[in-house]
Amino acid sequence: MKFDSASIAPLLKLSHELGREERRLAILGEGNTSTTLEADRFAVKASGSHLGTLSENDVTVCRRPALLALLDRADLTDREIDDALFASRVDDAAKKPSVEAIFHAWLLTLPNVNFVGHTHPVSVNGLLCSRWARTFAQRRLFPDEIVCCGEASVFVGYSDPGLKLAQAIRTATEKFVQKRGQSPRVILLQNHGLIALGKTAEAVLAATLMAEKAAQIFLNATSAAGGEPPRFLTPSQVARIAGRPDEHHRRKALGI
Repeated sequence: MKFDSASIAPLLKLSHELGREERRLAILGEGNTSTTLEADRFAVKASGSHLGTLSENDVTVCRRPALLALLDRADLTDREIDDALFASRVDDAAKKPSVEAIFHAWLLTLPNVNFVGHTHPVSVNGLLCSRWARTFAQRRLFPDEIVCCGEASVFVGYSDPGLKLAQAIRTATEKFVQKRGQSPRVILLQNHGLIALGKTAEAVLAATLMAEKAAQIFLNATSAAGGEPPRFLTPSQVARIAGRPDEHHRRKALGI
């Protein structure tokens, strides 16, 4: 697919940042990223590619409507889903898009969401594979977590990767938006990983890194307390941080 290199440059930079080995956010072919383009098209990491070394040849441009149509289907086989992923490509010579391109297609329709980054951070997954998974999504520990990740995250129970996961993400995210009146910044997938959303690539990176920091603090605090939950900020404290004018200015300065 011939595209304007400038249009995917931020996506490549984001992918390389998320794929840095020392950050332990994604290894081997884990994780995927996407960005919205013009005319109902979006660019997404190709299946099997590495975030840390992602190149233009590892990015596939897909037709969004072709994948959105799958979300209302409950009777598709794995082969039919694969065929639909191939058929969604704008360029027939492009690589197969990630099987998770389906949820990327839908998330990029949300207000103020131009970039999506999905990773498997070690500490975040440590909590998502524990009894604390839902609590980690719903509570906040410190101000910067609120600034970068929002007042709460969407929590999605474990679901088979691919179409079923995309459908579960849509259901949980629609409930979040209806309740809070805004798009989430973080979606947490039980026993799976993290999805960060943002208007900019910088916002996605900030949410991912801060969620991993929050997970590390949660695990450390729980260990220090002998297995008891950490001391969370109260709902009023969370609302205060989220509404402070100086924090709004800081978000803007950080590209969040």
